[in-house]
Formats: sequence, structure tokens, C-alpha cells
Amino acid sequence: MNIRHAIAAIAAACVVLPAVAAGYPERPVRLVVGFPPGGAADILGRTAAQQLSERIGQQVVVDNRGGAGGLIATEIAVKANPDGYTLLFSSIPHVINPHLYKKVAYDAIRDFTPVLQFVSVPLMMASGPSLPAKSVQELIDYAKANPGKLNYGSAGSGSSSHLAVELFKSMAGIRMEHIPYKGTGPLIIDMFGGQIGVTIASAVPLAPHVRSGKLRGLAVTGPKRSAAFPELPAIAETVKGYEVVNWFGIFAPAGTPGEVVRRINTELNNALKDPQLVKTLNARGADAVGGSADGFARVVKADFAKWAKVVRDSGAKVE
Repeated sequence: MNIRHAIAAIAAACVVLPAVAAGYPERPVRLVVGFPPGGAADILGRTAAQQLSERIGQQVVVDNRGGAGGLIATEIAVKANPDGYTLLFSSIPHVINPHLYKKVAYDAIRDFTPVLQFVSVPLMMASGPSLPAKSVQELIDYAKANPGKLNYGSAGSGSSSHLAVELFKSMAGIRMEHIPYKGTGPLIIDMFGGQIGVTIASAVPLAPHVRSGKLRGLAVTGPKRSAAFPELPAIAETVKGYEVVNWFGIFAPAGTPGEVVRRINTELNNALKDPQLVKTLNARGADAVGGSADGFARVVKADFAKWAKVVRDSGAKVE
């Protein structure tokens, strides 16, 4: 009798899930973003939310849950019902944090279903008015002439911003002192004031200030120059082999119905075909990506392995 009840329950679940997916969405959707307003994740997350809202006929509400390099938001999302009404907008920290923290309440690969890679964003090396260096080579020369006297800021300990500079320091053979911030927005303010000399951070929040002349763009971190900033060299032109490229994408809790995942993937892929949206993203230093959920899953798995090595070699740890 108990066995028959169990079989009946499983059968019922198999019937209910497609029905839920067919009516999706029947109410607003929450998009959890793991960083405060003003940074790349917030700017791009709101862009994705707006595009998805217009196409699914329900409001997609951005829920900023900053802290611990995106860890707080990720742990909120992993506990949500896998029904498509709570999604996570995340980036490289999704696969970095499990290697940084002693205790992480999620498995980056097993506990989430990658839905779509929204954009790809090379980071940018930028300097403030307190740094005399005007190129990557001049920065290296200045740091070697003033060992330990140059501060660099990051979007937070263990962030892609932090590790990108640590990788640069290691490959360039220089010393700089790390000043972590709670997001890129506060970091930029202190760069204006001269408290911080240089950073490597997402090009999205840096771009307007570089274009206005308040900050100086020194280079981008991709393997070659960016179409959004053709005037800036790649760091790899000076430090051979250097490459850091960030991605931003949408995840759903594991167990979310496949039809819901496919619906979100399809709608956002359609959005990314809009030339105006692509132009807007390029103006913010981001390249539209899109593609299949499986393709994004492969990117996530590859970067999980890549950043494990970077964290190990840098010795970075967050308690």
C-alpha cells in the first residue's frame, strides 16, 4: 500500500510540473543580484530584468543582496523553491567563492541550473588622479620603484576584481597593497578622491568615468582589445599570457522545470537579437552572448576549474 502511494505521488508530481511550467509566469519573478546598486552586476541585472519583463508579461523584480562577494545572494537563491519565480543573476564569483570560503552552503555545479549567459565583460584596468602612470608598463615601473607604496582597490576580498589584480601582480612581479570595498561603486568614489591609485574591475561601471576623463583607462583584460574600447590595449600586450574575462548570466535553483528554463532562455535570446540592446550593452563595455543553457553550463564548469587554480596559487582566502 505504501509503495502504491509513493508511486502515485511521483506520478502526480510528473503531471503537476509541466502544468506549472505551461502557466509560467503567473506572478512577478524575483531576480536576486549579489551586489549593491551601481556595480556591473546591478546594471546588467536590471537590463536583463527589464528585457525579460517585457517578454513574459510579468514584472521581474531585482532584489539586491550584496555582501560576501555574492555569496549571500547565492545562498538565498539556492534555498528558494525551484519553480522559476526566484532566479539568480551572477558572475565569476559564483565559481570563485566555493574555493575561497571554508564553508559554502551550495554546490556551484550541482545545486543550480545555468539558464543563459547574458553577456561577456572583459575587466578594465583604470587609474585615478593620484597615479602618475599612463600605461601598463609605466604602472609596473612605478610599482617596482615604490614597492608596497601603491594601493589598489577591488570590489571585495575574493572578488574577480581582487583576483584579477593578484594574477597581474604575480605575472608582472610587483607589489601593491590591497584595499577591498563593498562593490565597485564605493571604490570609484575613492578613486576620484585619490585614496586609491589603480583597480582592475568590470568595465561597465568604470566606462562612463573613463570616457568623461575622471579616470584613466589603462588596458582591458581580455586576450585582445575590446570593440567597446579599441583605444585601450590588452594587458597581454605588455604581460604575455594575461587574460581575465567575466561573464554574467542567469541561474535557477536545481530542479526548476525544464520548460521554465527553456522559456527564460528563449525570451532572453530573442532580446539579445535586438540591435539596440546590443548597442546599449556595447556602450557599457559588455558583449551580448546568449546561446543554449547547456553551452552556459560548459562555461561554468570550465571556469570552476580555472579559478580553483587561481585562488590556490594566489593564496587568497576569506573566512
